[in-house]
Amino acid sequence: MEAIIEVSELHKRFGAAVALDGMTFTAGPGLVTGFVGPNGAGKSTTMRVILGLDRPDSGTALVGGRPYASLRNPLTHLGALIDPGALQPGRSGRNHLLWLAQSQGLGAKRVDEVLDLTAMRPVARRRAGGYSLGMRQRLGIAAALLGDPPVLMLDEPFNGLDPEGIVWMRGLLRSLAAEGRAVLVSSHLMSELQDVAGHVVLVGAGTVVESSSTADLTGRYGSLEAAYLELTRGTGVLR
Repeated sequence: MEAIIEVSELHKRFGAAVALDGMTFTAGPGLVTGFVGPNGAGKSTTMRVILGLDRPDSGTALVGGRPYASLRNPLTHLGALIDPGALQPGRSGRNHLLWLAQSQGLGAKRVDEVLDLTAMRPVARRRAGGYSLGMRQRLGIAAALLGDPPVLMLDEPFNGLDPEGIVWMRGLLRSLAAEGRAVLVSSHLMSELQDVAGHVVLVGAGTVVESSSTADLTGRYGSLEAAYLELTRGTGVLR
């Protein structure tokens, strides 16, 4: 399966509110692609459409050339971190991953591999309801990596991480892209994305306002933060 996310002309309304207005971009192999924009710009809706959690009014969102809903054992095609709190609090971290693994035809060996990769092995048998936000983030990353997918989609992966965790996350994102995977990362931390993203998609008011290499954006505006502020001014929704 090709490591690529292709979003084309997505339109979506919630009542009178326009959430997506022709959203179109590609996240390709071997790159961390930053997906950034103000609150209400359409990022979360786009990611939910990619995962088949929301249905667009028109347009397509494909993973490796196919809709996510059509994928057999989807965690082996796309791993996603959307809501790190979406777990059974009474279940241990390891049992949470075992439950996911069994649903995808994966074994306990892979569970232990991703626990080691995310440094979660020492707390894996503790109840997930007692985890800190940073620990839940790491468990969410472990779940996203469970199927060894060619495509990853991570929403605010730096949230809740301490400085050591942030350094670890930077290295992980770089290594995943270096393996040829497509890695789509939504974040409000422009300084972190400037360090790890090779390409950035800036969105506002439900559509793409700029899609360029990080080097091009920083060359024109001095920093990714300055590019973000200039290009997305007035395109979000206050929350």
